[in-house]
Amino acid sequence: MAFRGRSQTAATVVEAIRPRDGQVDELAQALVAAEAVSPADLAIAKGAEPQSESELIALLFKTERRGANRSNMVSVWAGFHGLEMLDLRQTTPNDDAVSLLDERTCRLLKCLPLTADANGAHVAIADPCQTARAAVAAKFTGTVVFKVAMEQDISNTLDRMYRADAEIDALSRAFEASDSTQALLAASQQSDDEDAPVVQIANRIIAQGLRDRASDVHVEPMNDHIRVRFRIDGNMVDTFTLPLSAHAALVSRYKILGGMNIVERRRPQDGQFSMTVDGRDMDVRVSSLATVFGEKVVMRLLDKSRAALELRQLGMPGATYEEWSKLIHAPFGMVICAGPTGAGKTTTLYATLRAINDGGKNVMTIEDPVEYVFPGINQIQTNEQAGLTFAQGLKAILRQDPDVILVGEVRDADTARIAVQSALTGHLVLSSLHGTDSVAALHRMLDMGIESFLIASSVVAVIGQRLLRRICDACKEPYEPGPEEIAVWNREGRNPKSQFWHGAGCTFCAGTGYRDRIGVYELLRVTPELRRLIVGWATQEELRRLAVSQGMRTLVDEALTLVENDVSTIGEVVRTLYAG
Repeated sequence: MAFRGRSQTAATVVEAIRPRDGQVDELAQALVAAEAVSPADLAIAKGAEPQSESELIALLFKTERRGANRSNMVSVWAGFHGLEMLDLRQTTPNDDAVSLLDERTCRLLKCLPLTADANGAHVAIADPCQTARAAVAAKFTGTVVFKVAMEQDISNTLDRMYRADAEIDALSRAFEASDSTQALLAASQQSDDEDAPVVQIANRIIAQGLRDRASDVHVEPMNDHIRVRFRIDGNMVDTFTLPLSAHAALVSRYKILGGMNIVERRRPQDGQFSMTVDGRDMDVRVSSLATVFGEKVVMRLLDKSRAALELRQLGMPGATYEEWSKLIHAPFGMVICAGPTGAGKTTTLYATLRAINDGGKNVMTIEDPVEYVFPGINQIQTNEQAGLTFAQGLKAILRQDPDVILVGEVRDADTARIAVQSALTGHLVLSSLHGTDSVAALHRMLDMGIESFLIASSVVAVIGQRLLRRICDACKEPYEPGPEEIAVWNREGRNPKSQFWHGAGCTFCAGTGYRDRIGVYELLRVTPELRRLIVGWATQEELRRLAVSQGMRTLVDEALTLVENDVSTIGEVVRTLYAG
């Protein structure tokens, strides 16, 4: 093929690009004129004094309000430079074109070659500014036609086009061909040998996990192979199969990285390490546990480069967001976030902390683990070996003149009692608590032995939550729900709906029909009437009935509203929280 990529500056191409000079103020005016952003959001973004168009767009993404459409912003930005917008979710890049640039270059320049021939290429870019286009054009000869795509879509497509499957398969075959398991094990222990097969496999598994948006990576020995699974959007997904001969070396590699004892294979161990993938810093929490087939390793992936969400970005309905924003600014009391493991409680609490932390308060936390570090907040990691439990840490915090205290999780009666007493003595206490919903969380505290009058006096509000998977936009299509799904819809008294939607399954969603998740929230305000019922040890049903009569929308109500708005499916609602 005559057309090839190159690294030198292509002056003829750059000269052919004659974009409108992109000025931040002019772009801002264009965005408001097109109603892509509100004047209020623009004022917030410009308050940070962006020095370039890309900085302005990034700031607008951070300050967007519920319902804002990022695609509209980028579309206006593209038009501002005379370029077309492209939906990469509906486009498949040509293999020949993709081979023109290596993955690292594509990620660095935020671009993706789409098609190529002897005359030139079509390239998707995230930044339509002249400087960004010139940098991309310098990698090619011939005519380059640019189209603008969402940066996240470019990243997702690169993840799909440059998967680690083939490399891991090749490295796995090398393991199978080796006659010396001991040699492989020794190679895994040479932490400075980045070319060792086991080191490459270990790194590629984690890198692919981050690219696939996995929260956890499971390395599981089976009878005759190693199964590697990712937890994506709350579900376990089979990802790689490795030869059993690689097990000892691979587990040892992860234990070395985590600072764990590689000789001890019977007792559970925990460790952690940091690494950088695609320019993104991440922390990895490692846990090992002996099973009947050998040690299983689970790694929690924490992307440090991911910006913590603002409250308005969590997906709360407008009324819930407004009410929650008021409640968390109470001068004292206890505010609880309730839900099962993996329901997004930590994300909600962190977003709440960001909303509270205005620089005029002493905000302190006790967590296990500290997942993200926030400037201006005093965060403490529990350490049971040193005697620093949640309860002990909370006692110590009370001697540090706090205004706001975050307790990562109320796990026992001692922690619960100290948290309640703290709330009653002039502190605002935020905490997470395991419970099926907001009402169940109150009864959980009663079950811990906390007196009902203390709960009634201290708790200001409880927000119950779940995470529902979103229908994948790339393969969204109408479908006919089954009788059981319709029965659920009708049982909850929903209005008839002429058309339901689901995801057919595609490469973007790994065939699941879902991509990403959205929060479902149930906000319970502790009113005087509710306090009287709590003191009287009312049942969960009695508490729930009163709360609903006072305006609380249940988790099921909010979840089915998302189905009504074609965001999720009845099947996902049933899987996640329906108890009927």
